[in-house]
Amino acid sequence: MASTGDSKDKVLERLASVLSNSSRSKSDIRFLLQMLSTTADLSEGNSSSLDIKIASSAINEMSRAFEMFAPYRETRKVSIFGSARTTADNPIYAVTAQTAAALAEQGYMVVTGAGPGIMEAGMLGAGRANSIGVSIRLPFESGANSVIAGDEKYVSMRYFFTRKLMLVKESHAFLCLPGGFGTLDETFELLTLAQTAKSVPVPIVFLEVPGAPFWTPLMKSIEPLLIDQGLISPSDTSLYTITSSVSEAVSIITGFYRNYHSIRFVDDELVIRMNRPIPEQAFKAVQEEFAWIAEGGVIRQMQATSQEIQDNDVVSMARIGLRYTPKGFADLRGLIDAINVF
Repeated sequence: MASTGDSKDKVLERLASVLSNSSRSKSDIRFLLQMLSTTADLSEGNSSSLDIKIASSAINEMSRAFEMFAPYRETRKVSIFGSARTTADNPIYAVTAQTAAALAEQGYMVVTGAGPGIMEAGMLGAGRANSIGVSIRLPFESGANSVIAGDEKYVSMRYFFTRKLMLVKESHAFLCLPGGFGTLDETFELLTLAQTAKSVPVPIVFLEVPGAPFWTPLMKSIEPLLIDQGLISPSDTSLYTITSSVSEAVSIITGFYRNYHSIRFVDDELVIRMNRPIPEQAFKAVQEEFAWIAEGGVIRQMQATSQEIQDNDVVSMARIGLRYTPKGFADLRGLIDAINVF
């Protein structure tokens, strides 16, 4: 009689045969088989019913969210974080709507938790066509706000961790407004991911209202404490910008992508993709200024790598490459700012 392991191997072999006839890349097929193998392992191990339920629900709702975001993959998006308790007569509500409207005019979509307060303000400003909602199911909230309810660009999720994963994965910038524990949780997770290089570099803007500061006193109380005790580096404060100006907030976000496009690690090299190449003489100055962040001091202009070509990953764009051991993206921010000069 065949063992369970033998049965699993035969099932995976059949699935591999089916997947080999699909349009998926070899890399995709490998990861799909790995996921299926892990699923089979759950049935054989000591996982509880709750463990299996959590894993199943998480994969299911991520799959639905992936499908929802897929048509907008090439559109830049800004996630807006802020309190669900903010009322429409609060000045920060109008500021949020104004900022979202200005970003929509620049071709950005906004992503929010689809609830009331700041989330609703962002969607009102951007408009339904430029809004995406990723809500969390809570017993004391009634569902999506009227701007996005019933729209195909709205998905409801059970778990905070899957919701935050989608917001971080799909967004190219973050606009953080005043809020409570939930907003602070989202904001500090963003900073943690950037500090530890577990995300990609993105602009993070803390927006407040003139005469009613929120982020300024909060961060002024936290920063010296953390820096003085050696818990963060002084350069970590460059990961975010505090402003009370709508135009500055929009400029920071859009300016981040003036020339910089994206990054990708290929083996042990960090590849920075750009909309335009840096002129040769100017690039020498960039090399000299930022040699200290590259292993061996080498930063080079380059063509797309073979892996990028295989994946058809923005192959036509200009590139620079460096060996960069990511201790965080604070040091890399200066290089991105220099790239955006050109």
